[in-house]
Amino acid sequence: MSKTILVVDDSASVRSVVGNALREEGYTVIEACDGKDALSKLTGQKIHLVVTDVNMPNMNGITLVKEIKKLPDYKFTPICMLTTESGRAAMDEGKAAGAKAWMVKPFQPPKLLQVISKLVP
Repeated sequence: MSKTILVVDDSASVRSVVGNALREEGYTVIEACDGKDALSKLTGQKIHLVVTDVNMPNMNGITLVKEIKKLPDYKFTPICMLTTESGRAAMDEGKAAGAKAWMVKPFQPPKLLQVISKLVP
């Protein structure tokens, strides 16, 4: 059975690149355009990983991480931030919220897959 990854980014092109790279590796991908959309897609099914941007409309990635960690079905789901934010303060805030990994855009799909393979054994 394939592992399911939720990809959250307000950029359709980023969702496409990340989603295609994951699908090529055999993952099932659910896409969401912002934090609110992502939360609406967490309906009890098993999600093995969330990959999310930080800067998005409606609900940013840090708030999304905090909201996911409040949900009993998803509080232990690993979260990887994939963002243009590279400052220590933002990284610390993400880690404090519960993010397990932080990758800075632009990214190379092989590097993303390497990080994901550590979070989704």
